[in-house]
Amino acid sequence: MNVYDGQRIATLLQSRGMTQTDSIADADIIILNTCAVRAKATDKVYSALGRIREQKKPDALMGIVGCVARESGADAFRRVPELNFVLGPQSYHKLPEILENPDMRLLNIDLGGLEKFDELPQSDKSPALAYIPIQEGCNHCCTYCIVPYTRGREISRPFNDVMHDVMHVANTGAVEICFLGQNVNGYKYTAPDGTQYRLSDLIRATAKLDNIQRIRFTSSYPTEMTDDLIDMFRTEPKLLPFLNMPIQSGSPDVLTKMNRPYTLDLYIDIVDKLRSARPDIQISSDFIVGFPGETDSDFEQTMDIAQRIRYINSFSFKYSPRPHTVAATMPNQIPEVIKSQRLYKLDELLNNLQREFNESCIGKTLSCMLEGPDKTGLRLVYRTPYMQPCIVDKPDNTTPPTLANIEITSASKAALRGKILI
Repeated sequence: MNVYDGQRIATLLQSRGMTQTDSIADADIIILNTCAVRAKATDKVYSALGRIREQKKPDALMGIVGCVARESGADAFRRVPELNFVLGPQSYHKLPEILENPDMRLLNIDLGGLEKFDELPQSDKSPALAYIPIQEGCNHCCTYCIVPYTRGREISRPFNDVMHDVMHVANTGAVEICFLGQNVNGYKYTAPDGTQYRLSDLIRATAKLDNIQRIRFTSSYPTEMTDDLIDMFRTEPKLLPFLNMPIQSGSPDVLTKMNRPYTLDLYIDIVDKLRSARPDIQISSDFIVGFPGETDSDFEQTMDIAQRIRYINSFSFKYSPRPHTVAATMPNQIPEVIKSQRLYKLDELLNNLQREFNESCIGKTLSCMLEGPDKTGLRLVYRTPYMQPCIVDKPDNTTPPTLANIEITSASKAALRGKILI
């Protein structure tokens, strides 16, 4: 979501005659697009602001947008007096106001609705991978999560508006569509004529566009993985055989405290249905260790479910108390040393599972999409259908294909290596 927001902010400023620079010292406006999902992310924002104010031109404008702006509000001006604007995640389309009135301080952290999608300009050229938000906010109110406070309650965009964006990017260079939402598979929209639309309808309509070759979505909530959506993995070949479906914990007691109202049996049943619909599908997940009151037995149940599902990659974190959340005030907060020990043990398992899957790809040919050069600039990075980075040599004297069949020749935990088949 932040990548999408950053792209739209850049397009907005470019439409007003500005160009992007990587140099803080040369910039006329400096924007931090922020995330508040963990305390460390918020801390990094203010640390970065301290470095930026030492490097920027005296008259350069500086501000924050996104979830930290919503979380901090007017207090951000107190912490960093040099700030010119603080705009929440649904307010960054207000940036022209600060450009027109550079001497003002602009604070807008209202949750609002879907106005930003109507007011932001479209880019004349889309990247090969286009992110398309289909809803904002979340209604699940997990006790650890700040998203309902920073992004608001769940709002689904009109079906025709989403498809207008999809067709625009398809006509301006996109090959892959990734539908976005804090609760993306909870998308529900009722048109004025009473027609009801779900995520499966968006996938079906998008797959009819010749220019779009790959479709995926993130991030999914288990109880919203309905049969119509599962069936799309059986019937639509453009839908990639990969799904991020966070479980967070393998302990029923911890899931209850998290306000995650699903059982392990339900979660496992969904995975079984997905694998029946699409035998080559692979699953990734999110985990939180050290949630308040988590016992050694609770943690071992998390290890067990990770081993049982065999996730091919996952995001795992120590529990981080966030303001405006129920869990931050719960008793039996877990000491940091125990959190770290549990995270180390879980990561060791998840890394081994990821390495095993990557090694199982050796000898296979996978259809992959070009992402760009690697850090050295000497090779190219492609993405497999399972979102693995695959490193290949640059072809001689030819433009590398956006989509390529790549034979996987070696693998590590972090990446694959391969060769493009001509």
